[in-house]
Amino acid sequence: MNTTDHRTAVITGLLDLAAFLEANPGVPVPVFPKLLHFAAGTDPDMCAEIDAIAELLGTAIDPGDIGYGHYRTCRTFGPVEYSAIGILASAKARHDADNSYAGCVAPDPIPSSRTA
Repeated sequence: MNTTDHRTAVITGLLDLAAFLEANPGVPVPVFPKLLHFAAGTDPDMCAEIDAIAELLGTAIDPGDIGYGHYRTCRTFGPVEYSAIGILASAKARHDADNSYAGCVAPDPIPSSRTA
């Protein structure tokens, strides 16, 4: 599927979802609905892409996320948020290091509070 077809399919899907939710008021909706776009590539490539998206959205880069290694901008439409994010190499490396012991350490079982 090319980019234009994918974009059209996403927009159609969102419109279909909105129509479905409007027609079915018993179906709950999320409190904080979000649509996320993840940039890919090198750190400079991701930052350039997010900068370009921020310009199109008329938004700024979120400085609070930079310390976590996330380069992000977002715009809200009522309660719905569109976010574009690049997860920088430093954050990916930190995540990999944090998970390097995954599966090697098991917590002690939690005793049951039930009595037989």
